[in-house]
Amino acid sequence: MFEKIYNISDQGIICDFGSEINKEINAKVIGVFNYINKNLKVKKDLGIINCIPSYNKLVIQYDLSLVSSVSIIKYISSIKEKYLTYLNNQKKFEIPICYDTEYGLDLDSISKQNKICIEEIIHLHNETIFYVYMMGFLPGFPFMGDLTKKLFTSRLKTPRVLVPAKSVAVVEKFCAIYPFDSPGGWNIIGKTPCKLFEKNKKNPSLLNPGAQIKFKSISKKVFLELESKNNE
Repeated sequence: MFEKIYNISDQGIICDFGSEINKEINAKVIGVFNYINKNLKVKKDLGIINCIPSYNKLVIQYDLSLVSSVSIIKYISSIKEKYLTYLNNQKKFEIPICYDTEYGLDLDSISKQNKICIEEIIHLHNETIFYVYMMGFLPGFPFMGDLTKKLFTSRLKTPRVLVPAKSVAVVEKFCAIYPFDSPGGWNIIGKTPCKLFEKNKKNPSLLNPGAQIKFKSISKKVFLELESKNNE
């Protein structure tokens, strides 16, 4: 299951599942992540402070005053794939999105680069079932794949100083939603009225690794109504 497990610091270990980015490998990453977090007693006894999943890696931070890396690596190596629970934890979400030109700042650019009309861009984006590979960059920021090659677009040559919160953007085969106002170099195609991260909730992030996302196109009028309701 693991390609290799190795130290990255005196308090950190990387579990390497390979170099490819695909759902099968990512599901194993999420499976090990879930397994460690469900075994709370073992996690506490081993002094595991944090687990951070990515596309194909899992970083484990531990308390060096309680345990050595040898014990952590031995525990990780003992985890069997048959004990992982990831297939039953895939939540499905329908996310509304408005592709109005006020929000889809880079639709015209993507259309010209890929020689495809804006209506087809919207259609292809809507029909894709996205998979959340990992969270990062900002709290609640989902890295979602896999976008069709027809919409493959590179990062902006000059990143924006400010990307509006809730903007939906694409780059290469990935799609993301900016939960807060922030700088960013992805291509913005629309905006959702949904809140991606609410720090006062028990589960603050709307989306998590392993979730499946389908976007639903809405008009600007409906967008403004939903956004007003969500801000109450």
